[in-house]
Amino acid sequence: MQNFTFHNPTKIIFGKNTIGQLGGEAKPYGKKAILVYGQGAIKKNGVYEQAVASLKSAGIEFVEYSGVRANPVLSHTREGIRLAKSEKADFIAAVGGGSVIDEAKAICAGACESHDVWDFYTGQATPERALPLVAVLTVAATGTEMNGGTVITNEETKEKFGWGNPILAPKVSILDPTTTFSIGAAYTAYAAVDSVTHLLEGYFTSNDPNTILQDRYVEGVVRSIIDVTETMIQKPDDYEARATFMWAATLAWNSISPCGIGAWSTPNHLIGHSMSALFDTPHGASLSIALSGWLPWYTEQGAAQVRQLAQLGKAVFDITESSPNHAAESTIEALRNWFRRIKSPTKLADINVDASGMEAIAENVEMSTPHWRLPDYNKARVINILKRCR
Repeated sequence: MQNFTFHNPTKIIFGKNTIGQLGGEAKPYGKKAILVYGQGAIKKNGVYEQAVASLKSAGIEFVEYSGVRANPVLSHTREGIRLAKSEKADFIAAVGGGSVIDEAKAICAGACESHDVWDFYTGQATPERALPLVAVLTVAATGTEMNGGTVITNEETKEKFGWGNPILAPKVSILDPTTTFSIGAAYTAYAAVDSVTHLLEGYFTSNDPNTILQDRYVEGVVRSIIDVTETMIQKPDDYEARATFMWAATLAWNSISPCGIGAWSTPNHLIGHSMSALFDTPHGASLSIALSGWLPWYTEQGAAQVRQLAQLGKAVFDITESSPNHAAESTIEALRNWFRRIKSPTKLADINVDASGMEAIAENVEMSTPHWRLPDYNKARVINILKRCR
């Protein structure tokens, strides 16, 4: 196990009927907020009414800023920053899913600086301060409710970049599983894929062979997510399934699982982000495609990779084949079959992307590799990976 430092400053309030605590939790951070949300779903499921009532009861003045897209974009983020500055907001209140909270984080940082917020995403600037952020999570998936990361798409350059800093972590995040009851089957599936991929990135890319604790953590959370996903799709209001998944998604990306595994990387997110930047593919859908091609490529990199896949198959899918190679192949197919059962795509044709689109994705990935510090993911490698998707 490698040396590490773990610190997570976010307070989590979890469970039914907890949105009413928003105002009281936000009150220490000021008297005026920008209320950031998405396309209006929170006005249909009652979340907006609860959040607004709580802010008002705490005597907090707020200005609404809606319209965050499923893949949040830079132009809308810039407008939010201008609003936060002109209104002299004390803090940001984000009510929505990962996209809303991600954009809210960018607004928090950008509102305290004179330069363009995109400078943070390209690594040209590092924030020294940010407005406080309080959040109500309504779509479990990204883990952004308990980390300092944010991802935004620059529509002009077709770049989808992320960055992170501890000062962006929400001060408080409220997680009420009942807010996710209204999420449809497709986005429930994509959320599950996103969370599983978060866990598998470090699991597969770390070079430390002595990570038994971290491996068991990943395997257990992955299995739990797979166990409840089809229940959520078939019975959207199953509280226990939604609660299990909501907390699992947070645990998947709050910096616990990679503690002690040393250097690791996120190649599937690299490929998936390019897919989303070019074709506006839902994040989880892009990841199920990327994994479907990346894992067969990964098994060809050596015996250790084969053993790791076989280990995952035994722990998550009860695969007990004696041959590591056969077990690895069965694991890949078991994961693909899960994607298919929950109707998350496994090949580019599923999202109507042809051979020219595949080339465009590979070129976009190659352009993005300096930012991701994955220089080996050139156009040729990415095409090789994407051709394996099936």
